[in-house]
Amino acid sequence: MINALIDRSSYPSLNDCIYLNQASLGLISQPAVQSMHEFLDNTGRHGNLRMTDEEEVEFFEQLRQRGARLLNCHTDHLAITASASELLGQLPFLIRPTAGSSIVAVATDFPAVTRPWIRYAAESDCSLRFVDDIATENLTNRLIDGIDSQTAVVAVSSVQFSTGSMLDVPRLREACVAAGARLVLDATQAAGILEVDSQRWKADAVVTSGYKWLGGHGGVALSAVSPGLLEREPLLPGWFGTNSPFHFEAKSLNFAASARRFTQSTMSYISMAGLATAIDQLLVFGDGQLETHACRLSGRLIKGVRAHGWAPFRPLDDVSASPHIVSLSHPDVGAQRVTDALRRNRIICGVRNGRIRISLAPYNNSADIDALINVLASV
Repeated sequence: MINALIDRSSYPSLNDCIYLNQASLGLISQPAVQSMHEFLDNTGRHGNLRMTDEEEVEFFEQLRQRGARLLNCHTDHLAITASASELLGQLPFLIRPTAGSSIVAVATDFPAVTRPWIRYAAESDCSLRFVDDIATENLTNRLIDGIDSQTAVVAVSSVQFSTGSMLDVPRLREACVAAGARLVLDATQAAGILEVDSQRWKADAVVTSGYKWLGGHGGVALSAVSPGLLEREPLLPGWFGTNSPFHFEAKSLNFAASARRFTQSTMSYISMAGLATAIDQLLVFGDGQLETHACRLSGRLIKGVRAHGWAPFRPLDDVSASPHIVSLSHPDVGAQRVTDALRRNRIICGVRNGRIRISLAPYNNSADIDALINVLASV
């Protein structure tokens, strides 16, 4: 028996279903929900009666401290925004690759990563070089092979949302340094279950949404930004990113020296309160504990379904295979048929690019996996 790492009673949905879809809209724990309720009931609904202007500025700090620990960066380098896309969309225009240079990306990556670079390339006489995520080949190697003397930026997710393919970020970073290229990483499908070490990775930006494995709700995202990026002025300046937001200076730009410059405005403080609590729940686990748990569950899953014709996009022993996202396919069974069968059995997972995507979280246990195996065997 593989037990859950976290109290399953904190997730009421688990009384009604087997949830294997944390990579999409993740479940939120009761402590995080309680923190959101407490903020709304005790502070948010009372306006400035319970939160002064100064306290509103300081409210970000509880999350900033936790986010910096999670991403292993200095607090001054931790940007808090309303979404991952809010910063990802600005990065091409902050980095500004020169005309004639190229940007390397993965062809099936999450669109929030690639679309800003597509737009920039179209307007700036740059080219895009898309690398395919091929099951039989190492994705890090393919990206490195795509880098040449013309490469200005590599923009990629550290774990691919559809296949679960995982990068060796330090190796990729070395290749970028050798070519003089910048590195932009979306760690949304990694942060909260795999180690995200911004100090070691030394990317120009490591961006993650606050939901999925971080255990928060929508409306807040975290980013570790490089010192070089802090020298750039935000493309979309808001009123909150100055040294003193409530001075309301309307005739000049006065950006904060820290990553606070990327916070545009009042945002979902309820989500921030919940995310701070959710991160506290993650930080109690030792190094590799969450990843090891997912690896044990995915190993059980792949072994159990193999006899019934199901195969993962990558074998678990492939160095490019992540332990927490398993993408399954069957030569004779379509994804829609499987989805219908899973729904009838109250098993919730995703379908991405025609494959069944199972995403594993600390609240999952071996009983969840065995139930899934039984349904996949029956179809």
